[in-house]
Amino acid sequence: MQKCLAGTLSLDSHQVLTSEESVQRRWKEYFEELMNEENEREKRVEGVNSVEQKVDKIRKDEVRKALKRMKSGKAVGPDDIPVEVWKCLGEAAVEFLASLFNRVLESERMPEEWRRSVLVPIFKNKGDVQSCSNYRGIKLMSHTMKLWERVVEARLRKVVEICEQQYGFMPRKSTTDAIFALRILMEKYRDGQRELQCVFVDLEKAYDRVPREELWYCMRKSGVAEKYVRVVQDMYERSRTVVRCAVGQTEEFKVEVGLHQGSALSPFLFAIVMDQLSEEVRQESPWTMMFANDIVICSESREQVEENLERWRFALERRGMKVSGSKTEYMCVNEREGSGTVRLQGEEVNKVQEFKYLGSTVQSNGECGKEVKK
Repeated sequence: MQKCLAGTLSLDSHQVLTSEESVQRRWKEYFEELMNEENEREKRVEGVNSVEQKVDKIRKDEVRKALKRMKSGKAVGPDDIPVEVWKCLGEAAVEFLASLFNRVLESERMPEEWRRSVLVPIFKNKGDVQSCSNYRGIKLMSHTMKLWERVVEARLRKVVEICEQQYGFMPRKSTTDAIFALRILMEKYRDGQRELQCVFVDLEKAYDRVPREELWYCMRKSGVAEKYVRVVQDMYERSRTVVRCAVGQTEEFKVEVGLHQGSALSPFLFAIVMDQLSEEVRQESPWTMMFANDIVICSESREQVEENLERWRFALERRGMKVSGSKTEYMCVNEREGSGTVRLQGEEVNKVQEFKYLGSTVQSNGECGKEVKK
């Protein structure tokens, strides 16, 4: 993983920024626009009942479990307090943190320092090193806030049931399980000498584009107590960040759209959103697997997989998510006739003979040769 390599940046094909001030300004402009841009969506007319119920105080054992789940040696956030500090303090830290978290829970207001983060651009190892678009931003957040997120996440997981098709960040599930499930399905059709149509759906900047109003709605629809909804809302209230680049640190700016990148809670919040937005369409396309924002839709016929793809596109885009037509790809396993295509909104989906699914290469002939050779 390479951090920001560029001491200079390309503004366009004709202009290169060289001064520290202009480079910092460009990084700020790029990420401020990226992290505050919201896709069009339908306005919800239906409401949802809130769950008003008393919630228990944070217990010490919950804090201990959260501490155990936090990895050591990670980059710190703006407060410069690594999780190792709390781990070294032992029971004194557990007692202090339990008291702190209970004050946050009761007041529904976390410390202002936790609202700040540092964004580090990481080069994607492809394209022009001087182009901002070839970097992805990693947020460095307060480790103490991440502990608070871990405690809240553990409680949410006890009350929210996520569908079986979601493999991402779920207990006793991993990328291996999702890959295995897809390979078993492919082998079944290959052995039966039948075609299997697979579409690998790409969502544009999925975490960055989640509308926060949709997040609150989906949490309530999932049965989350209103107390926790307000606590999570507070985590996103007045959030702001700076970009740490090769020539220093930019001015601070607000982040008002999407989920926090680098957050301990974001993966589960995203799973809640995807679960609710896809609730109806999953019934029409049962051979669908999700790993966070990686979606694969399978069907026996091209017509059916095309129809299911359109259902998914409509269900997600009407609520502010965006399917990338250029990055979504189609593969026919054990193809018998050839030349078949799948369309998305009138445009042909790129047809491939192999696809890198969650780090594993799946091939249209159903074989595992490329994986064996690794």
